[in-house]
Amino acid sequence: MIKRLIEEKIMDALQQKKAAIIMGARQVGKTTILHHLFDNQNDVLWLSGDDADVQSVLSNISSTRWRAIIGQNKTLILDEAQYIENIGIKLKLITDQLPDIQLIATGSSSFDLANKINEPLTGRKREIMLFPLSFVEMTKHHGLIDERRLLPHRLVFGYYPEIVLNFGNEKIILKELINSYLYKDILKWDRIRKPDKIVKLLQALAFQVGHLVSYNELGQICGLDSKTIEQYIVLLEQSYIIFRLSAFRRNLRNELKNSRKIYFWDNGLRNALISNFNPIELRNDIGALWENFIISERVKMINYNDLWVNYWFWRTQQQQEIDYIEEADGKISAFEFKWNPVAKTNRMNTFLEAYPNSSIKIIDRENFEDFLF
Repeated sequence: MIKRLIEEKIMDALQQKKAAIIMGARQVGKTTILHHLFDNQNDVLWLSGDDADVQSVLSNISSTRWRAIIGQNKTLILDEAQYIENIGIKLKLITDQLPDIQLIATGSSSFDLANKINEPLTGRKREIMLFPLSFVEMTKHHGLIDERRLLPHRLVFGYYPEIVLNFGNEKIILKELINSYLYKDILKWDRIRKPDKIVKLLQALAFQVGHLVSYNELGQICGLDSKTIEQYIVLLEQSYIIFRLSAFRRNLRNELKNSRKIYFWDNGLRNALISNFNPIELRNDIGALWENFIISERVKMINYNDLWVNYWFWRTQQQQEIDYIEEADGKISAFEFKWNPVAKTNRMNTFLEAYPNSSIKIIDRENFEDFLF
């Protein structure tokens, strides 16, 4: 069992009498973590929102009925809670009327769960994000030297827990993940009217990692209008498959302001979508793989450490660009990502002239560890 960074967060939330709401994509280990924390306890009730019987029993619920369902148990774990109708109000009954019960709920869609619980559970919950395994977690598990040696492998196959724990079966597992998670779970959403189009959209996004994304261009590729493309991208983001970076704009008139880039939370999922598992020495997209890896790992670190950081990319109309910008406590830091340590960049002067109090650093495969810790 790999100890995850959020285990202490879950226990801290419960000790503070808060409901722990664990959000994250399917197959990233939400249920596994909870089994690790609670399987040795005899007073835990597990319910699954996927279960039709559970949905039926909870369709008309009161605090009295909740007490009858929970019985003598001290902890209630409701897995995939987004499938329960009016889940926020039903969980509020527990936090209000049964304060002695430790409440944990998991969800794999922020649209379906977070939107339903935010108002009812205001002040009564702590939302905890869980991502695929991270470089930091694996370094703490078996050491920095071993994880550095595995870096080329991680860039291709990613960090989904089952991938990490089943060396040699990565292609089979990623194919199953794509088929069961993407091509079944996501495509059954009633908000997706053209399921075949979202597959094309995901593949197009996979090829455009690190590049500016045009909704109009994506619409032409997928046969959809730009408004539908934007709606689908929001759904994919709320299901923790992708995330967006917006453009940083402050001082220069020629800075882009309405552009965006899109990255995947996991390299392996991205490569599976385009069916490319070639080793890095045979690839022409190593720059995109490196950029996606570093940015996703950095954002994981920011989330796990509860840092107050804003982040963007920067680009001008003259195509001058900085890969990644952060602002924390009024300080602006800029970063360029290069797989090759000897690669040079000439894109920094304009940015430093516009933002003279900022700092800039190149992150490559020889110095990236400090950036991720």
